[in-house]
Amino acid sequence: MDTDKPLILVTNDDGITAPGIANLIEAMKGLGTIVVVAPDSPQSGMGHAITIGRPLRLHQVHLFDGIEAYQCSGTPVDCVKLATNRILPRKPDICVSGINHGANASINVIYSGTMSAAMEAAIEGIPSAGFSLMDFSFEADFSVCRKVARAVAGKMLSERQAPGTLLNVNIPRVREADFRGMKVCRQADAKWGESFEHRVDPYGKDYYWMVGNFICNDPGEDTDIHALERNYASIVPVQFDLTDNTAKQRLEKEWSSLQL
Repeated sequence: MDTDKPLILVTNDDGITAPGIANLIEAMKGLGTIVVVAPDSPQSGMGHAITIGRPLRLHQVHLFDGIEAYQCSGTPVDCVKLATNRILPRKPDICVSGINHGANASINVIYSGTMSAAMEAAIEGIPSAGFSLMDFSFEADFSVCRKVARAVAGKMLSERQAPGTLLNVNIPRVREADFRGMKVCRQADAKWGESFEHRVDPYGKDYYWMVGNFICNDPGEDTDIHALERNYASIVPVQFDLTDNTAKQRLEKEWSSLQL
């Protein structure tokens, strides 16, 4: 491995054979030495889950010409943990995750395996970014995504980022001619309105299927949702310290007399 080149860890949650990760690898070529560690099967919606109580399997694969790559039986977070602890010769300069099939804007960042993989790397002090395309199709067009991912990763490498830097990058489903550029945004106040349909399987047994609609009541023009709806890619800086410092200051005053 060329120690003079930046080391780039590539991972995802859709699995190592997903078109999104192949496009992300293509976008990273020429920026540094690429090592891929990704799940051996789709792991969407896993969030920050880790594998406990069963062994993890790790196998080298030869899916990408000239690229060192491994598939892991665990979650996206497991992949990053194994990469940094067992595979990589040193801490990578950046970690990029994706390109996810489907958006991870607003509240989706909480559930996203794509973003949790990037977050795990950020926890380890590795500047990281997760990339997601607002298109679930296996035949999705990733041409805009590749350019966005390369631009963001190139910027992260050329201008040294603080340890723990974590970016949530979402790209609209749009033709290159209609793409308007990139915007740094805040996470929109939006959520899923969910319900569970009762169904019966062919054996007469009950089961439930989650359905719902995405609800955004945030009128702000500085949000990721606002940008994406107008054909911009959104870049949201994310932090893994979940402390609500405003509430902390209030509770320190209001609850000062709290006792058993």
